[in-house]
Amino acid sequence: MSTPGERDLGDVGNTGDVGNIGDVGNIGDLGNIGRRVGIDELLERVRQGLDRVGAPEAHEAAQAGEALLVDIRYAALRDHDGLIPGALVVERNELEWRLDPQGSHRLPEATDHDQRIVVICNEGYASSLAAASLRQLGLHRATDLVGGFQAWREAGLPVTP
Repeated sequence: MSTPGERDLGDVGNTGDVGNIGDVGNIGDLGNIGRRVGIDELLERVRQGLDRVGAPEAHEAAQAGEALLVDIRYAALRDHDGLIPGALVVERNELEWRLDPQGSHRLPEATDHDQRIVVICNEGYASSLAAASLRQLGLHRATDLVGGFQAWREAGLPVTP
């Protein structure tokens, strides 16, 4: 139960074992702590459950066919900064629908729950939350790119205009 002005997070995401935020994505007891949680704390807890990767590792895994890179940056950033060759572009608001292997709106690239997915945003913040959301769908190898697209570009990895 929440106090006035607070949201009750007690049942958020608790849809059994897969949807329980306490187990998937290692968010800890956020769903049950009965207090306000800032984004910094949420991000820290989410990242504890992710095996985050650096740009060189993500590039190597994608080149070897061991990971699917998923770019969730919005169109204006992609237009301004360019694209990562071979990365699947999926708008953030469609991510779960497009990558759920059981979903009726899944993309052909969303093959199974064991697939390694590396989510890429602009600077590596939104991608952590997105990867945790994918883990709630049972995509247990979903993670994100430390530093996002900007780290990829700074590492001198391929970018197309």
